[in-house]
Amino acid sequence: MSAVTDLPVWQSLQQRIEPALQTPIKSLFSDSQRFSKYSLKVQNIMLDISKQPIDDETCALLLQLARDIGLEERREAMFNGERINITENRAVLHTALRNRGGAPVYVNGADVMPVVQNELKRMRTFVKAVRSGMWRGHSGKRITDVVNIGIGGSDLGPRMVTQALKPYADDKINVHFVSNVDGVEIANVLKGLNPERVLFVVASKTFTTSETMTNAHTARNWLMASSFDSRAVAKHFVAVSSNVDAVKAFGIKAENTFQMWDWVGGRFSLWSAIGLPIALYLGFKQFEELLQGAHDMDLHFRNEPLERNAPMWLALTTLWNSTFLGRQSQAILPYDWPLQKFSAYLQQAEMESNGKSVDKDGQPVPYTTGSIIWGQLGIDGQHAFYQYLHQGNTIVPADFIGSIESSTPVEGHHEKLMSNFFAQTEALMCGIDADHIRADLTAKGMSSEAIERLIPHKVHEGNRPTNSIILDRLNPRTLGALIAMYEHKIFILGSIWDICSFDQWGVELGKTLAKGILPELQEGVIKDGHDDSTANLMRYFVEKRKALLDND
Repeated sequence: MSAVTDLPVWQSLQQRIEPALQTPIKSLFSDSQRFSKYSLKVQNIMLDISKQPIDDETCALLLQLARDIGLEERREAMFNGERINITENRAVLHTALRNRGGAPVYVNGADVMPVVQNELKRMRTFVKAVRSGMWRGHSGKRITDVVNIGIGGSDLGPRMVTQALKPYADDKINVHFVSNVDGVEIANVLKGLNPERVLFVVASKTFTTSETMTNAHTARNWLMASSFDSRAVAKHFVAVSSNVDAVKAFGIKAENTFQMWDWVGGRFSLWSAIGLPIALYLGFKQFEELLQGAHDMDLHFRNEPLERNAPMWLALTTLWNSTFLGRQSQAILPYDWPLQKFSAYLQQAEMESNGKSVDKDGQPVPYTTGSIIWGQLGIDGQHAFYQYLHQGNTIVPADFIGSIESSTPVEGHHEKLMSNFFAQTEALMCGIDADHIRADLTAKGMSSEAIERLIPHKVHEGNRPTNSIILDRLNPRTLGALIAMYEHKIFILGSIWDICSFDQWGVELGKTLAKGILPELQEGVIKDGHDDSTANLMRYFVEKRKALLDND
């Protein structure tokens, strides 16, 4: 059993569960100072956790738990380059990628900042060449479109950021993304492009990722089928990888390969050359603003007391809801249209990191780790799944994210958008009881019999916890800070749960099996060794596919 459950503070928190479940959150606002105590502002971000089922005693215990497991020491270990990814024996240094102060960060006794800064310099030079027209395609035409080919962290981060910062882009470069091995996606992306004006960025640390390399070869074949030969690859492809030999074999020059390091996990890599599509789309200055915002949050997380530390409170509210109160799902609900990919991005970041069931010693943990992260734009969600949030018999904590000012103002829209933001968090907490419903329906002239029949369907019990996150305005620097805040939340939770947040062995098993299954599907011969269901499904696929192809 993990030692964390033996701590006295853990036992004290267990004693706080029943009072938390029995006490309406809205009743906690009898404390007139509650909002000021349970909200803070950092880097143009307001975080309000006052609508959570916490009181002063619970908060003190949660903070004590963080201290008792050595959170502050673990935090320093991460920033200092210690090998906290214990199963892969690696440091975890995405923070070094945005270390704008340039202070030394050591891995195995060597300062990594010179190589980070050199790679940023190379990116800056390349981005300037492409955006200015100095870098041209094989036929001498200017590049107008960039296609990023990657998957997971090599796709979700750049895809999310380019969508979020679209208002800050100019018309120099269009950006497209291909991640799925389903040929429909790459076919649709390539269909509208001019091969003379396309630059492909192939992002794969090993340059062997099945989905990515399948798409990369399809893109190369498409390019060469357009009256080009293999020499064109060098002018239309660059790579982000650590496998230079494989990159060169593909036809990409070594000098057009951007570096990845084993101390940066894929889902935390958008700050590196994985962010090349972001920089090409927005310009390098905007990319540096993104890095600066993340660095600002790093400084806040590292230096501010735990009591006034935004990532800490974001993490502790999730810990309290999931591990102690049994609420295993969490919704991410942006009220800012450019953040439409943010919940998908966090889904990978959190669930791939903390979806673990053993502690660092390999022992099963006796408590819930991770959360089921899901969501979409809040306004759209109101007409989809908010019914479940308000009246379902499972309580889903939610993070609401909005902004003071729209990045693309349209008269009369933003106030209406944010009125829904505030109304939903209020409704989720306060609900509406039978007396209010009865009075309202009586005033509308409904009969008593009809009212009593309708009341059970209209009652909202409320007591649904939310965090409110309000940005001054969504811009590169604020977005960088927002992402970094959630990254540190992931680290804090993994530290308290005593799990390894920076490996992803659960991703590997299915991929390994798929490599063995692929030749069976290609050859049409299903071998022994599969379970009966899988074997018969594969036979059905092979036989049906052959019949369909024979009829074409």
